[in-house]
Amino acid sequence: MAASSVVRGEDAFKKVFKFYKRKSPPPDFSDVTDFSKGLPSDKIVPAVLDLSAVSDSEAARAGLQPVKSWRAFGLQGYPGFIFISNPFLRGSQPFWIRQCLKTYPQKPNVCNLDMHMSPSDTQDIWGQSVHGLSSSPSGKREPKTLLERLRWVTLGYHYNWDTKTYSANHHTPLPADLHLLSVQITAACGFPGFSAQAGILNYYRHDSSLGIHVDESELDHSRPLLSFSFGQSAIFLLGGVRREDPPTAMYMHSGDVMVMSGQSRLFYHAVPRIIPGPQGQTALEMEGHRMALFSQDSTLGGVLSEEDWVLCTRLMQAKRGGYQDRQANGERRRSRRCDSVETSET
Repeated sequence: MAASSVVRGEDAFKKVFKFYKRKSPPPDFSDVTDFSKGLPSDKIVPAVLDLSAVSDSEAARAGLQPVKSWRAFGLQGYPGFIFISNPFLRGSQPFWIRQCLKTYPQKPNVCNLDMHMSPSDTQDIWGQSVHGLSSSPSGKREPKTLLERLRWVTLGYHYNWDTKTYSANHHTPLPADLHLLSVQITAACGFPGFSAQAGILNYYRHDSSLGIHVDESELDHSRPLLSFSFGQSAIFLLGGVRREDPPTAMYMHSGDVMVMSGQSRLFYHAVPRIIPGPQGQTALEMEGHRMALFSQDSTLGGVLSEEDWVLCTRLMQAKRGGYQDRQANGERRRSRRCDSVETSET
């Protein structure tokens, strides 16, 4: 039974969410859109990019392919929604995964562990987790490392989960590499001058989900919301302005980027399920620990250490991540699927 057969009555979004979240019997994925396959569809339309907005060398500085090589799509009925199927250069995703797992959780950034631990205890999350993640299984039930307990990290203007607001009094610098990545993506998508001011990294386990919601805490909804996904694949649902509007289901694979702007900026969306990547989508493991070598002025450079990449891949086997960006008086973002990241102006 496909998801389209359950969309009736009130709160159609919730029905579809539960359909894809259920474990037994497993859902039918035949209605899920897969942009990576590039198959013709009456629902998928090409997205127009500004090929002159970002030079090839500027794109490479953020680990991106030339804009002319990006595969960007829109969806009929979702004005302002842009899906870019993995625009990253081969070898650059490991850099961003390491940033999400090793660099961004460090102070002065804020994470879920700070809610019940002292700042000194969360000062070096990676360093405190290395031994536990590197050691061989003993057969006993070992306590989870701090990295395994990560659920979210906030960057730039920090999001208050209780009040669902951003505060001008709670701000740390947004990582420069992430800011650059956001600038390149938004410029190519027709948003020159975008300046990401906030980010949220979300870390997902295989049994995790992200509930139905609208990102409306930012002050200027005319500015886009960006989402970057790394690690395991997931099902993403995009609905409309009402929960009665049936959502469209699509795969998010590692490296995929979504831009929500215009009318779609305030559409309901959710992640009901984390799933293994399909055949041909395991490029991260094929890349090994080696990153692409960039020019001297690149923000990405050098080679990822074998120790770091081994730990990253171990974590990715249990998690998926994503990130979103936003601009403080306009957008903010977040991250993690190993990690999913969203950025925006606030």
